[in-house]
Amino acid sequence: MKNITPQEVAAHNKKDDLWIVIHGKVYDLTEFLPSHPGGQKIILKYAGQDATDAFDPIHPPDIISRYLSPDVCLGELDISHAGVMVKKESKADEQVRLAREKMPRLDEMYNVFDFESVAKTVLKPEAWAYYSSGADDEISMRENHNAFHRIWLRPRVMVNVKQLDLSTTMLGSNVSMPLYITGTALGKLGHPEGELVLTRAAAQKKIIQMIPTLASCSFDEIVDMARPEQPQWLQLYVNSDREVTKKFVQHAEHRGIKGLFVTVDAPQLGRREKDMRVKYSDDGPEEMDGQKDINRDEGAARYISTFIDPSLNWEDLAWLKSITTMPIMLKGIQTPEDAVLAARHGCSGIVISNHGGRQLDFAPSAIELLPEIMDALRAEGLDKNFEVYIDGGIRRGSDIFKAVALGAKGVGIGRPALFAMSTYGDEGVKKLIQLLQDELVMCMRLMGAPTINHITKDMVDIRNLKDHFVQSPVDYLGHHAYEQMLPRGRINKL
Repeated sequence: MKNITPQEVAAHNKKDDLWIVIHGKVYDLTEFLPSHPGGQKIILKYAGQDATDAFDPIHPPDIISRYLSPDVCLGELDISHAGVMVKKESKADEQVRLAREKMPRLDEMYNVFDFESVAKTVLKPEAWAYYSSGADDEISMRENHNAFHRIWLRPRVMVNVKQLDLSTTMLGSNVSMPLYITGTALGKLGHPEGELVLTRAAAQKKIIQMIPTLASCSFDEIVDMARPEQPQWLQLYVNSDREVTKKFVQHAEHRGIKGLFVTVDAPQLGRREKDMRVKYSDDGPEEMDGQKDINRDEGAARYISTFIDPSLNWEDLAWLKSITTMPIMLKGIQTPEDAVLAARHGCSGIVISNHGGRQLDFAPSAIELLPEIMDALRAEGLDKNFEVYIDGGIRRGSDIFKAVALGAKGVGIGRPALFAMSTYGDEGVKKLIQLLQDELVMCMRLMGAPTINHITKDMVDIRNLKDHFVQSPVDYLGHHAYEQMLPRGRINKL
């Protein structure tokens, strides 16, 4: 492969003649530039430069070989040359480094919100915006946790709770507690090793990791990191090219994935305004600003459309069942009617979810929907051998207890795992899981439930659950961890 000097790369820094370096290889992206899903500006910003640090957090390592012609790779950067590119620490990188030097010790983290508050101070703006943002006014995102405050507990006493057992099974896999790490995209935005951190922590704590389609790491990297016999699930976006999906699903089954979770609540990308504002603030060179037709939201939507099929419907389940023997779960169910349809179409279960409040604002919380969905399934005789999970808003061990009491087989956490990973790496995620486990132990003991099977619906009071106007306890931790949305005129500097 041809060696190319840094000076030669630097000379190709125009819109109509654009080279960049990624992982030591030189690429000519001139023809690709107009079709880049994330817009042109971010590529133009690194024209004639090394873009590896910007590329890694949001792309799996094999994406170039999968989607671009081999011809775009011109050769390798000549690292022996005297003019090797020197990466300068940006102002944003300096701020992150200084903030990380002032982080509290890990043993000072006492709850989920502690991780979130630290993550807000040490993540780059684009990472924080992507992880923390919700759709539109973020009502659903906040309601996901607030709804748990409308459920009260009914403790039973004089029960032998000396020995507790939190273990259970989820889709046939033995786990230490009814908790899993749900699929969340772009792990490397928060940590250089991305989803691999979550894989290792899940193994240590004996819970399940759901591998996301849009991981920063490749699927095989994540599976290779898992321990032998470590159960993993796959979150799937059905591709418009069904052959791509078929190959991916069958490869996942070959690699030992224990459950296929098909996301059904994202035929279009939700509007996440915090994330959009940060993207607009990341301008390219001034001489390249004549791109007034660029819409980053449309660019992201175009990117989504390349791997998500908006025509996905109930009839497609027969095709999915024909290409795999893995249990098929529908992730993103939000009504009793669709839960019943999922069971009737032969799914193994569902995840009640509003996508973390990132898709449709004012979609109800999973915990609010759980009782009526379980009632609907029981009324149709469809609740047997049909597992129901929820995600969204779980921040305490008592939240896990409430969900299990109302019929959930287990619960998924997304943002909390990302915040713990982004701040303290492997040890942070393990600490987070341990905190939730300790809280669940305390809750079960005080509730008189020595095992998961002893947690029953009569242990919770849900009379106020559907009343959105009842006065709930003030959640000071959640309130202070949440970053309030502001209109543009109130934002001093993007």
